[in-house]
Amino acid sequence: MIKFLFLGLIRDKHRSFLPLIVTTIGVMLVVVFQSWVTGVLDGSIEYNANFSSGHVKVMTVAYSENMDQVPNDLALLDADQIQNDLKLLFPDMKWAERIHFAGLIDVPDEFGETVNQGTVLGFGVDLISPQSEEVARMNINEALKRGKIPEKQGEALLSDLLAGKLKLNMGDRFTLISSTMYGEMAVYNFILSGTVEFGTTALDRGTIIADLNDIRYALNMENAAGEILGFLKEGYFDTEKTDKVVRIFNDKYFNKEDEFSPIMISLKDQNNMGKLVEYSSKLLGLLILIFILAMSIILWNAGLLGGIRRYGEFGMRLAIGEEKDHVYKTMIYESLIIGILGSVFGVCIGMPLAWYLQTYGINFGAMMKNATIMMPSVFKAHITSQNWYIGFIPGVFSTVIGTMLSGIGIYKRQTAQLFKELES
Repeated sequence: MIKFLFLGLIRDKHRSFLPLIVTTIGVMLVVVFQSWVTGVLDGSIEYNANFSSGHVKVMTVAYSENMDQVPNDLALLDADQIQNDLKLLFPDMKWAERIHFAGLIDVPDEFGETVNQGTVLGFGVDLISPQSEEVARMNINEALKRGKIPEKQGEALLSDLLAGKLKLNMGDRFTLISSTMYGEMAVYNFILSGTVEFGTTALDRGTIIADLNDIRYALNMENAAGEILGFLKEGYFDTEKTDKVVRIFNDKYFNKEDEFSPIMISLKDQNNMGKLVEYSSKLLGLLILIFILAMSIILWNAGLLGGIRRYGEFGMRLAIGEEKDHVYKTMIYESLIIGILGSVFGVCIGMPLAWYLQTYGINFGAMMKNATIMMPSVFKAHITSQNWYIGFIPGVFSTVIGTMLSGIGIYKRQTAQLFKELES
């Protein structure tokens, strides 16, 4: 019977083409919308993770209590050894040492006299090591406005806005004035290799990015790090996985009686990120639910209208002796075929669109020039396993339910009345 109904739908375009098109478009929109909303919310979380919090973060107990002040005098010692231990303990994660610092940029003239000055917030990250993933993680290649990424010691990047204010060009020398790990004045010369623009005011106002070894030398932090960030290899934050990692590490290393003992905290325990994670999860579910319900109503009405338009056909079938139950069942089978085919086509069309948005995204940088929080300027979709089946919910069930409701009219009407509709 299924084969017979399928051939009938192919031959009679009037009863299959429009419902199939509506179902396909509806499912495609559900797939794209679900991946887009997931990507926007996850992207905001990952942006903060890449620049600030990591999926997990290791630091000293005393540092964690004053984390907003970036107290490098409370930094981790023997950081390289701790990182090696982390790699052995959690081989499925990626680890990166970081030093955050603040200071003053001094621009001298040819006689060494100060010409311009500006305040900066800085990142000491591994820029030069071949195996480092920090350049990609912080999206520095895409953010590079002028010049190049540092290739040797003594080179650094400045935000393009700050470099313009200080009237610095590529190859110019400038001096970082800060404080060492031991509270002494730190003075270190850099060569400007390039400028960056991330599209976020919080980063573009005044940022310096230099190699970790340069900052260690400048701030007298040999083999020390303010923080060691950990990232899941999947690339997206997972509460259950990170909670397990935090529990294992703290059981092994944390000593509440030693303020310099290492402690690990999760992304959701930093900078109110827990509320963002919880909010994004609930908002994602709510938005997808609302959109699915809206598409379900549209597809429901499509099935309903399709069934009503065929009352004349049903009258003819009843007149030649076909039972009402059989007519009703064939309607449902036909709508099921249309729903499945439309859902498959919708997924096949929607997934490439979702992939395009995941790969290239949409640039909202012009709308976020005055943003004071760290958010990406390019929002990308995120394809998950849900994308492969979530469209079938409105595509199949709504189409079938709409047809079932419209088909009830067959039982409420007499054959003579259906004949009358056929004549008109």
